[in-house]
Amino acid sequence: MEHWIRAEDPSAVGAVRRQAVELAERAGFDATLIGQTAVAVSEAVSNLVKHAVEGAVMVRPHPEAAATVELITLDKGPGMADIGRALRDGYSTSGTLGIGMGAIARIATGYDVHSLPGKGTVLAMHFTADKAAAPPQRASGVTRPIGEETVCGDAFAISEIGAVTTVLLCDGLGHGHIAAQASRLAVELFLQVRDQEPLAILDHLHRGLTRTRGGAAAVARVEPGGVTFAGLGNVSGWVAHAEGRQGMVSVPGIAGKQGAHLRQYAYEMPGYATVVLHSDGLTARWDPAAMPGLFSRTPAVIAAGLMREAGSRRDDACVVTARPGT
Repeated sequence: MEHWIRAEDPSAVGAVRRQAVELAERAGFDATLIGQTAVAVSEAVSNLVKHAVEGAVMVRPHPEAAATVELITLDKGPGMADIGRALRDGYSTSGTLGIGMGAIARIATGYDVHSLPGKGTVLAMHFTADKAAAPPQRASGVTRPIGEETVCGDAFAISEIGAVTTVLLCDGLGHGHIAAQASRLAVELFLQVRDQEPLAILDHLHRGLTRTRGGAAAVARVEPGGVTFAGLGNVSGWVAHAEGRQGMVSVPGIAGKQGAHLRQYAYEMPGYATVVLHSDGLTARWDPAAMPGLFSRTPAVIAAGLMREAGSRRDDACVVTARPGT
């Protein structure tokens, strides 16, 4: 389960480091790699605590790969004008461990960052027990519960088969544990039929969620040149890139309830585009042009950047991003 920690005081450094070490141990990291992971995580979170505005950090198992630990941080300022300088050896912000962001990037199996002066920074890094088995980074997602709740009623799932990436987003009706029951069941149902077309997957969810409160759900199948989409309820789907975005159609209704008329739609997808699904915990008014450079980054950074820019604290929120394989 994802858990965001506010980076408001130094205690956040220890809390995140302990989570990262626990996950690394479960993933089978050796003692040397566990120590390196702890150092890199501590440095990244120390930077966040000292310099960020409204900073938050999450560490979790990577959603695309086993034996992989992922750290995501986001904040609303001050941002970096020169990311390349921050990644060079010998450059370190004062008051941290002093190893520098360049060293963090070398310790991590994978590393990506997006930063805009005055708007903030999103950083994603991952660590694997075997660096030869790094995740493909074709899809990612993040969730965040309403207010100070610890359980989010939104959930996502990712399936990668060959060059096809299929993603699910479910927004359980309401909030808290009851909403989460619906969204978690939706994930289980999705994984049972993940190789099918979105319409068939959504129909399977619709029939399987009848014993729950239900929710809004959408499935997107992303492959080279196009995306097939089926959505039910208030879930937003987009084909997005640096120049703009195209909306995808979700039909009215509630998954698990009577009366829905499911439909499937196909859309062209340029090679430089990203499919974005999000719940109504994010406003639909976000604009790629207002976040220059974001849509050239990895799906994890795009998802976290959209959560920062468009997410609301007044509702559970989830955003999932996907690209086709090659």
